[in-house]
Amino acid sequence: MTITPYQIIVPIAAFVALLYAWNLFYKGKKTLWETSIWTLFWGSIATIAIFPDLVSYLSHATGVQDRENAVFATAIGILSFAVFYLVIRLEDMQRRVTRIVGKMALKDLDTTPQDESEDGVTE
Repeated sequence: MTITPYQIIVPIAAFVALLYAWNLFYKGKKTLWETSIWTLFWGSIATIAIFPDLVSYLSHATGVQDRENAVFATAIGILSFAVFYLVIRLEDMQRRVTRIVGKMALKDLDTTPQDESEDGVTE
């Protein structure tokens, strides 16, 4: 088996992406779950780049005839999972923002002087 430039460049790029992800994790900017998914994704990309015959196994395991179609079907599944995960996170963030804005509005309401008229002059 001859080694192609692709088999050298892609694993190096994957290694850099993994270092970046774990650096963000240790800085507290990413969760362990996000970092693990990132590691699994880039590890898979590097593994397939180094051992392209694994795509044949993926094709056989998924029941898809062509190797290329097996890769696309698997990628679509992974991307669908990622979109679902992002939608869940987005909804969670929206709930948090709504709760924070509600608390801030109630706090502002409590600090507003009660005896001021609409023009701001106290009576």
